[in-house]
Amino acid sequence: MRHFLDHAATSPMRQVAVDAWVEHAGMLNPGGQYGSGRAARRVLDDAREEIAALLGADPVEVIFTASGTEADNLAVTGLYRASPLGRVVSTPVEHPAVLEPVKALGRTGASVDLLPVGADGRVSDLSALDEPAAVACCMWANNETGALQPVDLVVTRAAAAGTPVHVDAVQVVGHRAVDFHALGATTLAASAHKFGGPRSGGLLLARRSPAPAPVLHGGGQERGIRPGTLDVATAAATAAALREAVAEMAAEEQRLAALRDRLRAGILDRVDDVVVHSPETDVLAGHLHVSFPGAEGDSLIMLLDAAGIEASTGSACASGVNRASHVLLAMGVDEATTRGAVRFTLGRTSTEDDVDAVLAVIGETVARARLAGMAG
Repeated sequence: MRHFLDHAATSPMRQVAVDAWVEHAGMLNPGGQYGSGRAARRVLDDAREEIAALLGADPVEVIFTASGTEADNLAVTGLYRASPLGRVVSTPVEHPAVLEPVKALGRTGASVDLLPVGADGRVSDLSALDEPAAVACCMWANNETGALQPVDLVVTRAAAAGTPVHVDAVQVVGHRAVDFHALGATTLAASAHKFGGPRSGGLLLARRSPAPAPVLHGGGQERGIRPGTLDVATAAATAAALREAVAEMAAEEQRLAALRDRLRAGILDRVDDVVVHSPETDVLAGHLHVSFPGAEGDSLIMLLDAAGIEASTGSACASGVNRASHVLLAMGVDEATTRGAVRFTLGRTSTEDDVDAVLAVIGETVARARLAGMAG
């Protein structure tokens, strides 16, 4: 039997999303002026309106994309291009979907300032926001540790300097309440498959002004921010998944926090010398990121996989690359400790049995990995 504990990477598609996708998979181009085009457009408009209502946005502010990564790129690069300023503010713990566009802007002449983070992984000094910038980027919750950033303070501080803010909320949407208008951010990114939608669906919430300048060019769909023929079935499935996720959000947060706490206590009880990277407060309910010094993360993952446990060393977007986590390094964790990191993330399908399965093998797994030692 397999036990899936990598929900931060992806979450199984909800049946309501599968049903919505199948129902609308035969839809034609929603840009068509004839009857079938208008029918497709109605389904698309309904999905847009529902997502907007669930996330505290106006329908015109909902931009459909193919992924959270695309949404992040469109926002970061687009807001930079829309500004006469040549400065970007970000953090060193961002997901690669934000970190890499910021680095790319730096290579083409942008001045990049990173807000420092403390040992808990949260930004510790916001003073870089006091000078105007083309865009400030701050993730709402970290994909590795689950630490929640004070995005409301970031938005307020940046707004005082007239700086637009992009929030990567990929780990948050569908798991915690989001009110785009109340937050005051300029743009916000989400990914459907993190809350049980299709893996081909992303969302970008974008205020009317300042709006990101186009990064892609084409037929002008989605306010010109994301041109291209829209996938009606994916939009409908995304709305269906988000509706269900939001409805069960409060109960799920409490349930997952209890499972995570039992997993953490059980690991600490069974294994010596464990470093816990996920904070105990202001953290996503399902995240537990730990290191087992003296063991190689890749060895741990393979041994766990052989025991039927599916977890990860960190971001799935960096899988296959054996390197220290930039998130943990920014938190001041030494490189040797980062190499023994494992991320367990719980979600909608997680049960007591999944926790029990990990606890049944974690002691022997870590012992075997430590015996194998560290790679050169």
